[in-house]
Parts: sequence; C-alpha cells; structure tokens
Amino acid sequence: MAKFGLSQAVRRVEDPRLLKGNGLYTGDIQVPGETHAYILRSPHAHARIVSLDTAAAKAMPGVIGVFTHADMAAEGVGEVPCVIPMKNIDGSSRANTPHFALAKDTVRHVGDGVALVIAETPEAARDAAEAVMVDYDILPAVTDLATAIDPGQPLVWPEAKNNICFDWSVGDKAKVDGLFAQAAHVTSLTVVNNRVVVASMEARAALAQYDAAAGSWTLHTNTQGAWQVKGMLAGVFGTEEAKFRVVTTDVGGGFGMKLFLYSEHVLACFAARKVGRPVKWVSERTEAFMSDSHGRDNVTLGELALDKDGKFLALRTRNLAGMGAYLSNYAPFIPTGAGTKVLASVYGFQAIYAHVIGVLTNTVPVDAYRGAGRPESNYLVERLIDTAAREIGVDRIELRRRNMVPSSAMPYVSAMGQRYDSGEFSMLMEEALKRLDWQGFEARRAASAAKGKKRGIGIAYYLEATGGAATENASVKFAEDGFVDVYVGTQSTGQGHETAYAMLTSHELGVPMDKIRIKQGDSDTLPSGGGTGGARSLYSEGQAILVTTASVIEKGRQAASEILEAALIDIEFDKVHGFRVAGTDREIGILDLAAKQRARIAAGEDTILLDALEIANIDNHTFPNGCHGAEVEVDPDTGLIHFEKYVVVDDVGHALNPLIVRGQVHGGVAQGIGQAFMERTAYDPDSGQLLSASFMDYALPRAGDLPNIEVELLSVPCETNPLGVKGAGEAGAVGSPPAVVNALVDALGGKAIDMPATPEVVWKALQAA
Repeated sequence: MAKFGLSQAVRRVEDPRLLKGNGLYTGDIQVPGETHAYILRSPHAHARIVSLDTAAAKAMPGVIGVFTHADMAAEGVGEVPCVIPMKNIDGSSRANTPHFALAKDTVRHVGDGVALVIAETPEAARDAAEAVMVDYDILPAVTDLATAIDPGQPLVWPEAKNNICFDWSVGDKAKVDGLFAQAAHVTSLTVVNNRVVVASMEARAALAQYDAAAGSWTLHTNTQGAWQVKGMLAGVFGTEEAKFRVVTTDVGGGFGMKLFLYSEHVLACFAARKVGRPVKWVSERTEAFMSDSHGRDNVTLGELALDKDGKFLALRTRNLAGMGAYLSNYAPFIPTGAGTKVLASVYGFQAIYAHVIGVLTNTVPVDAYRGAGRPESNYLVERLIDTAAREIGVDRIELRRRNMVPSSAMPYVSAMGQRYDSGEFSMLMEEALKRLDWQGFEARRAASAAKGKKRGIGIAYYLEATGGAATENASVKFAEDGFVDVYVGTQSTGQGHETAYAMLTSHELGVPMDKIRIKQGDSDTLPSGGGTGGARSLYSEGQAILVTTASVIEKGRQAASEILEAALIDIEFDKVHGFRVAGTDREIGILDLAAKQRARIAAGEDTILLDALEIANIDNHTFPNGCHGAEVEVDPDTGLIHFEKYVVVDDVGHALNPLIVRGQVHGGVAQGIGQAFMERTAYDPDSGQLLSASFMDYALPRAGDLPNIEVELLSVPCETNPLGVKGAGEAGAVGSPPAVVNALVDALGGKAIDMPATPEVVWKALQAA
C-alpha cells in the first residue's frame, strides 16, 4: 500500500472485514433481555379506524405489551416531523400532514402503522398482531399523481384542497414569459420520473434501550447520520438532545432513504421506556416496500424557448411532485430547492421559471433518493434538448455545442443563480463522443437493421449540485495501542469512506494507513455531524480532517519543542521524519511523540496531548458534471433492449481515489438504468394496494441487465475547497436515465417514451408506430 499518497487507486480497507462476514449491522446486535417489535400495518390505502381492540393480542403467549396511538399520546409523544417550512406562491404556508408513529384515527396508505406489539420473540409478536381487532370504515383513495389534483378526487387530507400541499415557484416569470413571446421556436415535452422503491440490501432496523435512572435512550439504528436522527427524536419526545445517544454501525446501502427519522425509531424508543427492556425491530422485505420512503415520482411539463439560431432563451417548467400520504422529513425540499437549482445545467439560458406543485396521494411518502431532485431536472432538460433538435432540424450534438457555457466564462452564475467555479463542459462532451465513436454510428445502425434490429445512440450532459450541512466535525485521537482514531460526522453506507479518510489522514500526518482507524456513527463521540447525503462527504469531512490534522501538527510542534528542547520556531514537521529541529538530525516521529505525551500526562506532568477536535465551515458546495453516452439495440419482436456500449466522462474535481470513484459511478448508473428500463412502482387505482410490493413484482437490474460501464475521469479541480473535489456519489444516477432514454428514443425513430421503458412498453410503442 502506497504511503501518504492521494490520487491512487487504493483498494478499500473495509472490504476484507465485510467480505469475511465480520461487519456489524444493526440486525446483528443482540443485548441481554431484548424484546421484539412487530407493527400491525393498515391493509387499506384510506380508511377511518372505527374501533381498535387489543385485548386478545395482549393475552397471547409471549406478549409483553400492545400499544396504539392513544397510549403514545397519553405520554406526550409527538409527530414525526417535516422540517422544511415552505411558502406558497400566494404567501401562505404549505399544508401540514400530521404524521404520528401510529395512526391516530385514519390510515392514509397501505402500510400505515396501526398498532405496536412487543413480545419475547419475533414470531410471538407477529402472531399477536394478527389477533388485534381493527374495524375499518374504508374511504375512497387516490394514487395516481397525474390526476390527483383534479376537482372531485378523494382528498388525502381535508385541509389540502385538491390534494395540493404546496404551490411553489422560483424565477422571474415575467422575464421568462417575455422571452417565450419573442422565441422563434418553442419545444414542449411532458416527462414522467417514475416512483422507485429504494430496496437497499440491508433493510431498516432499530434497537432501543432505555435507562430509567438517567431518563435517557440508546438507539442502535442504520442511518446516514446519527446526529440528525438524534435531534429529531428529542423533538418528538419533548426532551433535550442529550437524552438520546444514536449509534450506527455498518450500513448496507442508504441512497438517501436512511437519512430520515422514521416511525419505527420512535416506536422502539417509546416501547423500551414502556416495557423496561430493550426493544428490537427489523423490517421484513415487503414491509420495507410499504414503509421505507420512496423516490422520484414527478410528472413535469417542460418548455424550451429558442431563437432563430438555436440559442436557448428560456426554460419554463411545471412539475407535479408526488409527496405520498405524509410529508417526510425533507420531502418538500427535494423537487423545489434541491431540484430546481440545476435546471440551467451547463447551458446559457437567459432566464428560467419553475413551478412546483406538491401533490398528496394515498401512497408511501416520498423523500430524497440518490440525486434528490437533480436527476429529475437533468432528465427533463436533456430530453427537451433532443426533442428540440428533432423539431428544428438541427443536430442534437450541435445544439448542445451552441448553448454550453464555455470554460472561459468561469466563474459563471447560472440562470438559477448558482455560481459555477469551474467546468470544461465542451471538452468532456467531445471526449465522450470520441469514446462512443459517434461518427461511426450510422454504419452500426445499418448493420443492426440488416438483422431486423433497431439501434439507437444517445447522450446526456448532466450537472449535479452537492449539498448538506453547513459545518462538519472531525476528531483525531492517538490511542493507547498505537493507532490513530479519526472520528467523523459523516456515515458510510458502502461508499468506501474508511479508505478515503484514512488516505487523507495518512497524507496529512504521515501515519501509515494500516495504523489509522475511522470511527463513525456514534452521536456521543462528536458534538455534531452533518451525515451523508447530497454527495457531500469527502469535500465536507475532508475539510474537517484537514483543519483537525493541522491542529494536531501545531500541538505536535509545541510538544516536540519541549521534548527536543528547542524553540517552537525551529520545529519543523514533515510526513517522513515527523517533528525535527531545523538544520539538525534531532527528530521524533508523530506516533512516538503522542506516546510520550500520554505517558507524561499519566505521570501527572502538565503538558498537552496531540489529540484535536475541530469544526470546519462548509462555505461552498460543488458542481460535479459530465457526459453519459449509451448505444442500444432493440429487438422489435420482443421489445428487449440490449446495451452495445456505455461511456461516462466525469468531472468530479480531484479524484482522491479513482478506484472508489469509478465504483460509485457504476452503482449510480445501475440505479439509473434500473429506473429507466425496469423499476415500476404500481398501485391499484381502485383499492390503492401496492401491487409491486416484493421482488417477485418489482424488477431490479441484475448483472446481466447492465452494460460494461467505461468511466473516464477528467479532473477540473474545484476552486472552492482545498481538496479540489466536487462530489461523486450521486453523479451516476443523475446522468444515466436521460442518456439511455435518449438512446432508446433514437432507436425508435424519435418516438417519445416514458420511464420505465420495459420490454412491454417498448413493444407496444413499436406496434403503435
């Protein structure tokens, strides 16, 4: 393993532990006296709870307690919050959707929690749940996003007229309308960003313990940030944050879905206090389909105004954004503040106006999913550009070239007010075209036609905007066993954080990577942590590690001046020798110095340790970008799509570990292709039943469904953080859906098609043509 090196393809240090089965996931944790929770969930999409009888369930063998909303309300347990305030266009506040951990008097989607059973075993809890007697008055339900706001549709919440929970806009509408009025051509296109189930490899879980003497909880749960869950739990229970310790060990996939406070966190904590024993809940897979937050779910009208030369004047959008039955923690922010800021993408629009309508339906709540609003916006823009090119008879690549912001314009402020500090958009697109052999495509199309197949090629240029908390923490401690422990405020869910942070710490302190341990996920170890989301981890935590290691070195210089009996000004530090007196061979390594300082403290001497904890201000977020290209062949007899080539040329700034970056891109592309061609979340329009509530009915991409993904990294260092990094975790999922759908549309001769473009959908489109 290379010593102190960055920008190297270092293999992930966490993999041997995980591959050997030595990971520790929430479901693996066992504590003495633990009990097991099972949640009785509504079988109806919309119904009034007429009566709820738990007597028979309480009498069953092994049952410790059965609880309802009334029990929780009696102890003052509050709502699971939506923490995003929002003003409508008319200045009024968004609608509220009070979300209690168990339904108060009405269930609003299949899977809504009704009763909580605590028993000695999972089987006993499940059996007892079947004995809870619930009398429902079934109400009409609405599940179709596109029609839910029509007059006369059933209302999810009486307070939300026409099922609209917010009506929001951004941009200069008058300026945009004026540009449209003078446009030589206007292209209009409505696209569907289909609802997806996250389906992380590890299901959600929670294990709560209550200390009655201290009046405090410890909650083990798989999150993307223990501190966020801790803060919201305190609010729900009406107590100070210090009463909660949230611990997250290994996490098997998050993708945004594990950012949030869920009802099950509240229920486990409530029950642990109530029964006086630890309470454990582990989701079953179908339960996850009905209770994990879903992603996407937009129907968007986009209008693109062009002048006579094919230059983009303005963009106007109207987005119906599905929220589900309740507003999840951050849900209103995803299609509004998060999604709209990248609508300008890499193009020189003069003005943009975006209108977003939040729509309630009797479905599982929707919140952030890999990319969180940015994939939806990029999908719309890139589909619009291809459509406009066909309508005005201009080559789709040439149309992009005419409108891309040149590197000479950097720093550039977009029509959405975002300041791009760097970018070589044209260069990346040209590299992608070269790697696709765009010029040679027509010969390949002819060869496919000779075999009775249809062939298409497409690209999509994407722009991401990372986000997240405005500060981040890091702590470095020199342990008794000679290791360096680095405590971080982000949370790995499979990305390779342990490797990246160890590489960075090694680079700064000169400590070998195999002597560095990354510690994460325990809210008691740092004052706060921003968690993982919005592709923020490396540039946020990286900055925190930089300021903390700098503090360690400064403390080391002070300590070395004492040990080496030299003036502070004469103490130098380098990664190979550690601390030395300038111009001499008197030196001491950093690990030896830390050990000496610990010994001096233990002996009662007044001295300093090298340990440090610092907070970094994250003043700027970043704009990863790149070009995805896909070539597909379609069998018109079956509608099956086969990938012939897939290319990604990415600018994620300085790639600290290119091997990890490529892996992140591969994963994102897989999820994007899954959404584009396979994943369909289907609700029965009459009953509101989730028809795709298992892997028998919901298709995730397998290895054989995916292409070989060629990833080229062209670094254009970011100028707004000292590492020069831009974020890579979400980029693959942002660029892939428009690239593959544009390729498919090209294969179908320009016929518009919506996601998911399953073989059935493709075959029907071909038959209709």
